[in-house]
Amino acid sequence: MKNLITLMSGAALAVGMSLTGPAAAQDCPRGDLDKRFCDVDGDLLADTPTDPAEQLDPDTLIFAYTPVEDPAVYKTAWADFLTHLEKETGKKVVFFPVQNNAAQIEAMRSGRLHIAGFNTGSNPLAVNCAGFNPFTIMAGEDGSFGYEMEILTYPGSGIEKVEDIKGKQLAFTSPTSNSGFKAPSAILKSDFDLLPDRDFEPVYSGKHDNSILGVANKDYPAASIANSVLARMLERNVVTEDQLVSIYKSQTFPTTGYGVVYNLKPELKEKIRNAFFNFEWEGSSLKEEFEKNGEGQFLEMNYKDFWDVIRKIDAANGVSYACE
Repeated sequence: MKNLITLMSGAALAVGMSLTGPAAAQDCPRGDLDKRFCDVDGDLLADTPTDPAEQLDPDTLIFAYTPVEDPAVYKTAWADFLTHLEKETGKKVVFFPVQNNAAQIEAMRSGRLHIAGFNTGSNPLAVNCAGFNPFTIMAGEDGSFGYEMEILTYPGSGIEKVEDIKGKQLAFTSPTSNSGFKAPSAILKSDFDLLPDRDFEPVYSGKHDNSILGVANKDYPAASIANSVLARMLERNVVTEDQLVSIYKSQTFPTTGYGVVYNLKPELKEKIRNAFFNFEWEGSSLKEEFEKNGEGQFLEMNYKDFWDVIRKIDAANGVSYACE
């Protein structure tokens, strides 16, 4: 078992990693990628192994969606898509309900996860440490995409602006989350001179729905969250607008990135890719869930360009992608 990464300002994320197959360092360009990978084409993603013996063609494909809320909600939401994926690939597809971001990265790195949607902040970790190859995100039918980080409080909390967080508690989700930790940490430091432990007490809820419910129920005076999750919770009446007050809204960030592990056979990768782009959203369980925040198609993207702002936030926070 190996320790994955240490993140910003003394906040550590230790992720147990077990390696499968040869892990010897390769003499090839790799940038920030783990030493097991190569990046000959310079797209910042791990290349497919050139040796066919190192390419995977499993009978059963494992899919996992980022654990932003209760995994049970998303097993139902993804049901129609996974049926479509089975038809396109000719393989059985199983939904893997991960409980946290670290477990999802570990599953892919250890060869137990083949297809996934990783949240915004976890994408660079999954790319560099687990060989994740993202190629699409969800978007609106007009091509618009993304979400904003918001800082929420509740009416009567005594917090009317960001500066009022000083001396109080602020709930993050987890150190790998962009909107639940990375972006607010950078923004609070650079724009408001607010640092965790020095100026406010940081706590970790584990997931965005926990943070939102925590504020709505007055367990936390404030929390940083992804407003795409908030929109879906409001639509399902899990929380109501009168329970929450937004005191900050960020620029738009890319949302969950979807893709495959680097070492699948190229023909299988292509079938999976096609399944995303030829999926019929209309009348599907996927549309029923994700149209709540305006999404209705899979939009092709590339990690190098779309995640540039996220890598810059990581750099500003001193994040290392080293996989020890």
